[in-house]
Amino acid sequence: MNIYEELEWRGLIADCTDKEELLKRLGSAPITLYAGFDPTSDSLHVGNLVPLLGLRRFQLLGHHPIALAGGATGSIGDPSGKTAERQLLTKEVLDANIASVKEQLRKLLDFDTKSNPARLLDNAAWIAPISYLEFLRDIGKHFSVNMMVAKESVRARMEDRDSGISYTEFSYMLLQAFDFYHLRKETNCELQIGGSDQWGNITAGTDLCRKKLSAHVFGLTLPLITNADGSKFGKSVAGAIWLDPKKTSVYRFYQFWIRTDDRDVVRYLKYFTFLTREEIEALEKQHTENPGAREAHKALAKAMTDLIHGPQATTEAIRASEILFGGELSGISESTFNDIVGEVPTKDIEKSKLEGAGIPLVELLVHSGLTPSKGQARKDIEGGGVNLNNVREANFQRAVLTSDLLFGKYLLLRKGKRNYVVITAR
Repeated sequence: MNIYEELEWRGLIADCTDKEELLKRLGSAPITLYAGFDPTSDSLHVGNLVPLLGLRRFQLLGHHPIALAGGATGSIGDPSGKTAERQLLTKEVLDANIASVKEQLRKLLDFDTKSNPARLLDNAAWIAPISYLEFLRDIGKHFSVNMMVAKESVRARMEDRDSGISYTEFSYMLLQAFDFYHLRKETNCELQIGGSDQWGNITAGTDLCRKKLSAHVFGLTLPLITNADGSKFGKSVAGAIWLDPKKTSVYRFYQFWIRTDDRDVVRYLKYFTFLTREEIEALEKQHTENPGAREAHKALAKAMTDLIHGPQATTEAIRASEILFGGELSGISESTFNDIVGEVPTKDIEKSKLEGAGIPLVELLVHSGLTPSKGQARKDIEGGGVNLNNVREANFQRAVLTSDLLFGKYLLLRKGKRNYVVITAR
């Protein structure tokens, strides 16, 4: 398949300008394209992945991708899809964010291949030097306020009586259009891709290239991802799912994908992974016939964690996941165990209570909150429903000792299938 057919099969095309002309252009020779992102954080999150993985898909088929960091536009903030103005960031913060994100981009794009290496550019390089008067004379005169107000990203904010839209954000469209104009002139970039909320900004750029350069360029938008239940993709109870493991642990990253709604899993395999059509269709068949096996979920979580964190980290995340399904703890690393500590309730205990004769397991169960009384704890143990460090314990007279501690400080208690508490000895 060519790149357009590939994107179309995966459901990754929301809209494009001049489809027939774009198909001809893509079929004639490799094209230079770009996708932009504003470095509002020191890490990308999963919501950034669709356009950036779009660049990767183009690159794998021989095209020339540019990842454009908004060192200039990021200091203003894009109003598209926002209900309130963003907090303005300083140049120092933006520069630091770009430096951090650059390392993450290396996992998504190949900057070292000799044939069609990816490039990371910063629009501050060409926007910062231009004066306000120059910008108004050379760029602003090509835009009518009527056209700008008609754009969805602007109109939606203008209709919000509470927040409205500032002149700063109103100007964002012109800056993004200027990016496309500059990249067309300096790098022969002919295509911009982005989320469907970027349609107004992208078409503003295609118009500017036509007016100032008499150049025919193209825009292609990718769908904004929403979950089957209508909620915003990329969010969890704890907030955004970041690519930086210091902000979202590998275990939580893996869990985000493994917990995908059954209704979304095949769609997300198409959107986010590089599995072939045959592989995805085979997983779809398995999912339809036996959804309980969760083979599609496992393939999605593995593919995404491999891509962002590497196969070794994925293996550790899978081990951590297995712990919460009763998997053996032997050989588990402390870092992997620590990943699950934040996922279950925790309770402290004085380490001295475990010394000598130790503390009766029935007392520990009450202390943990897993059982309301010693009598109930005894019944749960005798009924085979209690596990200590994922080993079933049937002796209600069992004492828990310091020798039971994992890594010298943890105990993992489980009642039933999924009721866990981590006891930390201090």
